[in-house]
Amino acid sequence: MSITEASTGERRRRASGGADARRARRQGGRSLQLSYIRRTLPEQEVLSEEGLALIEANADRVLEEIGIEFREDPEALAIWREAGADVAGERVRFPKGLCRELLKSAPASFTQHARNPERSVEIGGKATVFAPVYGPPFVRDLDGGRRYGTIEDFRQFVKLAYHAPAIHHSGGTVCEPVDIPVNKRHLDMVYAHIRYSDKPFMGSVTAPERAADSVTMAKLVFGEEFVDRNCVLINLINVNSPMVFDGTMLGALKTYARANQAAIVTPFILAGAMSPVTVAGTLTQILAEVLAGTAFTQLCRPGAPVVMGTFASSISMQSGAPTFGTPEPSLVLYGAAQLARRIGIPFRSGGSLCASKTCDAQAAYESAQTLTPTVMAGTNFVLHAAGWLEGGLVSSYEKFVMDCDQLGMMQQLSAGVDLSENGQAMDAIAEVGPGNHYLGCAHTQANFETAFYRSSIADNNSFEQWHAEGSHSAEDRANKLWKKWLADYEAPPLDEAIDEALKEFIDKTKASMPDAFA
Repeated sequence: MSITEASTGERRRRASGGADARRARRQGGRSLQLSYIRRTLPEQEVLSEEGLALIEANADRVLEEIGIEFREDPEALAIWREAGADVAGERVRFPKGLCRELLKSAPASFTQHARNPERSVEIGGKATVFAPVYGPPFVRDLDGGRRYGTIEDFRQFVKLAYHAPAIHHSGGTVCEPVDIPVNKRHLDMVYAHIRYSDKPFMGSVTAPERAADSVTMAKLVFGEEFVDRNCVLINLINVNSPMVFDGTMLGALKTYARANQAAIVTPFILAGAMSPVTVAGTLTQILAEVLAGTAFTQLCRPGAPVVMGTFASSISMQSGAPTFGTPEPSLVLYGAAQLARRIGIPFRSGGSLCASKTCDAQAAYESAQTLTPTVMAGTNFVLHAAGWLEGGLVSSYEKFVMDCDQLGMMQQLSAGVDLSENGQAMDAIAEVGPGNHYLGCAHTQANFETAFYRSSIADNNSFEQWHAEGSHSAEDRANKLWKKWLADYEAPPLDEAIDEALKEFIDKTKASMPDAFA
């Protein structure tokens, strides 16, 4: 079966500006989608050549002297033994340089194909891709408060991500639909991404067989041969830091790598609990864990796409609770991005992270202090770009659209400075001259619609006007906006034969096993 194509007229996008999207919003029309970001700004770096070399040498010592445990997977241990590693029990120690040598077959960048080819994304190089929040068991909105997520919530977040101009990717577990059995919900989640969006999406990793189901469903959409030769799925493989890969993650990792699908190997770090309290120590452990996991993908299938990931936050040394928006995780993020570029594979981190329980000032500050370093570090794949609340326990409807507004700003920032003839504005300077203003000049009139980013959330009116219109907060405005997005939602076309094949596979798979809620 071939990839379903949508109308090119409605799907036109711009790589850097966002002007079309803003114009459509002002005119009340349907927002136009933005392409993934092609950054022109240089990456911010915090480590010198000497510092990078030191961390790399320390990571090599960890790999060679301490090792990484590959638990509950005798096949993985046998693969490493055959590759020349020292395997003792479940502990694997790696000769110096082995992991880097294996990684030479991994691509520096790759395309993840969407079923609408215009929505395909590049992962790596100077590209940045924004994907939604991943994993929360709870959802929250101003009307219903905090509650467990359902499959209807899941579908609504997929629709919001589809509608959002600056979200380039449909993501994965945008919330946990707890109203569906654990062993079956992955089928409904993957189907929702396929049916309600035509952006690229993530597969399930909660069991090897669920990863296999994700691959099978992708083959029904794209065709078996296409999937074997191209990346159509990306998935999140978390390291059980410190220095452990468990059987569940290894099973999913093998399934996707052998199918030539992308894996994001991500140490899950709460510094002080799961890594040392220092930035350099944390970076050393991250690099060692990533080298072991990413190299393993190349033993499963040389050339399989793989991404260096990291999720790093600090903790409160008084309570042990994770904290966000603090300086140390930003330094880890910057340093890890540099290390990924040294390895030569794409990098994933960051997002709009916060520990706040509501969409308040804490949520805004902490999210901004995570998102800005994410963009400036040159992150290629940004998970949790929109909707994250309460330390990742909650997917928030209001925060989703508030974060999307910030992503649009980051898209504009990443485009850099326009040095074209129009950008130089010499005709405007000559026309206005000394002592006059630019409001009425020809250049201003020609550019007034697209000159500056216009927020969909912020209120810039006078106090009197704001008060007369109801004194609404940003969260109030966000509540109205996400509802409008859902009201305006139109499903992308999906070939009926593909849809029927997916439903038949889902029904057959569900019927083959009893419900399990644990």
